[in-house]
Amino acid sequence: MPLVTTGELATRAAAGRAAVAAFNVITLEHIEAVVAGAESVRSPVVLQVSENAVKFRYGRLLPLARAAVAAAERSTVPVALHLDHVQSDSLLRQAPDAGFSSVMYDASRLPYAENLAATRAAADWAHAQGLWIEAELGEVGGKNGEPPLDAHAPGARTDPAEARAFVADSGVDALAVAVGSSHAMTTRTAALDHDLLKELSGALNVPLVLHGSSGVPDDELAAAVAGGIAKVNVGTALNIAMTGAIREYLALHPEAVDSRGYLTVGREAMVRAVAGIIGVVGQTTS
Repeated sequence: MPLVTTGELATRAAAGRAAVAAFNVITLEHIEAVVAGAESVRSPVVLQVSENAVKFRYGRLLPLARAAVAAAERSTVPVALHLDHVQSDSLLRQAPDAGFSSVMYDASRLPYAENLAATRAAADWAHAQGLWIEAELGEVGGKNGEPPLDAHAPGARTDPAEARAFVADSGVDALAVAVGSSHAMTTRTAALDHDLLKELSGALNVPLVLHGSSGVPDDELAAAVAGGIAKVNVGTALNIAMTGAIREYLALHPEAVDSRGYLTVGREAMVRAVAGIIGVVGQTTS
């Protein structure tokens, strides 16, 4: 079916107190697994390509983006494309022609005033191109090879009053909030601050996004969605599933040289992971 927009999916999810699951993809197998997993549970889904994934692909966005568009157009469920954690203005400006309906512009590394100015400029440009734009306020660590953040460190959480001002002054369409999760977690041990999330949900009139969801247990994730999270970003969980399945396959088949054998089991493991996460966040097409 034709591509849908991330904004449409996130807005609909927020209205229904559900969340749309958004999965970061690196390879064609990731793309195929996300679409197949979403189809298996009849759910819309977002395919995300991060700036780090583009760097991995020799700095070229189009090969992976075109594969994602082709997979989305052949899907039996709605699929949107999102460009994730963009810091490069050059990459930002490639989004519309590559098929993306949305972008997460990440200036969260900067002091507040600089983050706001950079995000405002990005939002103005994105809206002129018809793009839905997400930003981040607070510290959801673990990006760019950094160790996962101590999400309980002073100043790491998103302040509701600051967030309200940031959204109003930047013009962004969604906000990723720091409520206790961290990118790149390989164990599901994150404990979220649900009281803070309730405050943020009440203070803001845009969909809230949870980054670092791979480290959040199912019950915590379900509670976060009930508390106002409308978009759930997942990346590491797919890599854990794929790598674990491939390790097991190669241990049992040390003579294997045909990559299709181990990539098949890796892709199937990711399909199961996708279906499981979507089952927790709760948005379906029916």
